[in-house]
Amino acid sequence: MNGVTLLRCICDETRFEILELLEERKEMCVNDFVSIMKKDQPLISHHLKTLKRCGIVKSNADGNKMIYRISSQQLGSLITNVTQASKKIPALCDERGCQ
Repeated sequence: MNGVTLLRCICDETRFEILELLEERKEMCVNDFVSIMKKDQPLISHHLKTLKRCGIVKSNADGNKMIYRISSQQLGSLITNVTQASKKIPALCDERGCQ
């Protein structure tokens, strides 16, 4: 996967929120996402399927539920870095007068 493909996979608000939660909590099931994000289960499942197809998340069965996690430490670090950078960008624009 090249960088553009990776960014296309994560460049959706719901998918990125899923990844932020996984980076924070390490492992979660669909019902965890539904409860925290207040979104419908089919929508969450669709986005998890997309992230899995892109190789960004992995899953394993735990009884009758699937547990999801970010597939690599590098991707987890990328999510953390993007989240941190996004919090700094508005401050940088304020300092430079960006509109």
